[in-house]
Amino acid sequence: MANKNLFKTIRGALLPAATVRNDAGAPAYELSPKATLARLAATGCLTRTYYASAEMQLDRVLELARQVDVDFLAQTALYARRKGHMKDMPALLCAVLATRDLDRLAEIFPQVIDNGKMLRNFVQILRSGVTGRKSLGSAPKRLVRQWLERANERQLVNATIGNDPSLADVVKMVHPRPADATREAFYAWLIGKPHDPALLPGTLRAYEAWKLSREGEVPDVPFQMLTALNLGEREWSAIAGAASWQTTRMNLNTFARHGVFKFSGMAEKLAARLADPEQVRRARVFPYQLLVAFLNAGKDVPGVLRDALQDAMETAIANVPEIAGKVVICPDVSGSMSCPATGYRPGASSVVRCIDVAALVAAAFVRKNREARVLPFECHVVDIQLNARDSVMTNATRLAGIGGGGTNCSAPLARLNAEKADADLVIFISDNESWVDAPIHRGTAMIVEWQKLKARNPNARLVCIDLVPNTTAQVPDREDILNIGGFSDSVFEVIAAFAAGADGTDHWVREIERQPLTERMKLA
Repeated sequence: MANKNLFKTIRGALLPAATVRNDAGAPAYELSPKATLARLAATGCLTRTYYASAEMQLDRVLELARQVDVDFLAQTALYARRKGHMKDMPALLCAVLATRDLDRLAEIFPQVIDNGKMLRNFVQILRSGVTGRKSLGSAPKRLVRQWLERANERQLVNATIGNDPSLADVVKMVHPRPADATREAFYAWLIGKPHDPALLPGTLRAYEAWKLSREGEVPDVPFQMLTALNLGEREWSAIAGAASWQTTRMNLNTFARHGVFKFSGMAEKLAARLADPEQVRRARVFPYQLLVAFLNAGKDVPGVLRDALQDAMETAIANVPEIAGKVVICPDVSGSMSCPATGYRPGASSVVRCIDVAALVAAAFVRKNREARVLPFECHVVDIQLNARDSVMTNATRLAGIGGGGTNCSAPLARLNAEKADADLVIFISDNESWVDAPIHRGTAMIVEWQKLKARNPNARLVCIDLVPNTTAQVPDREDILNIGGFSDSVFEVIAAFAAGADGTDHWVREIERQPLTERMKLA
């Protein structure tokens, strides 16, 4: 009799062949150039991850950018900035366009390069030579000058924060022509030339006066301009009291270090600000950003502020969908998930790891879908019981505390199949680098197990959130399978639409190709 392990049934023979290897060296499915660029551009971090170096990721993006047409390249840059809220990647794609199609670059430039940070990123990348040129050239210089000419006072003052290059460096490169005496004084102040202080923009006049007197209201300038000064505890308390919601979230440790919480009522005042549902919604904070603040908060940050961040999280997950039917959430808790979520950055790696993000997404779904089943996995499924009534932070902390072992993406599906369990929607949150379950036959182990589950539940749908997007996937895109790159807040909306019946095939490519090239964004 023929060996049944070698000669599968016709169902196995029809599985799509896994023709490439992932970064862990195991079989995987290769995505199309457009699909790969879409995933990398919307969520890629261009820094070293557990499996891939920063140089490898940059080379991948540049090669993919050469393989797609300029319209898709421009649309991808727009999508990465508008929807993914990325910084380095859309600036890089604009720099690539500067070598391929200057007309297309001019069309999208004011929409992608929408603030001073993006302007400096674009200039830095273009002058680095990675896209094939080391000088700006006449057309890019003209676009940078136009940005400076169109920017208002607030945008220019905000743009002064940051170096390599600084805004002063950019101004020296492109030589903008000041439209009036105020703009002329600003440029002179910026590059250290003599100027009439009375002609400076109002914000800078107030800032320069406050630096000398330290009296009156704290000037309305970027937070970093104030922190560069030698300030006392009372001045720091005044800054904290007037800070925006986002500035408060991002600087709790700074406020603690400078004695802000020594003043009676300050901790409670800032906690009320952070927990205010209306301010949370207005700030458009991502759950991920709240997780960063929660994990970053040092021991000197009062507990009332930690509690406020948890309250804010409950507001921030409002758009996590409630899904009809049986939902299974599968967070990857393997060793590779200990990688910082935004990659390794010397001296600046995020305290938030991929496992923290996976745990956050899983906990958020459990909070809104209280009957959902959670199957954390590494080499095998890790049994854990979560209380859906607990806060998102509490459950996320429990899940993130597991950790370790190899990656076996097929393990949760194998568990469901062994139990003959039903599932309407299965959601994986992983780095997608499965290797423990590497099969010796046609497809990946994950697609084999998914096909078994589909035979039992024909309407089941599978979502794979890849926290470290690359060029491969463990299951191919198709109508019932959606591969998502990254962890932005829009992921929840996409999953809701998919669960309601949207087609998973080439989802990101279709999303990007819907981007109108001529839509104008307001400079921020």
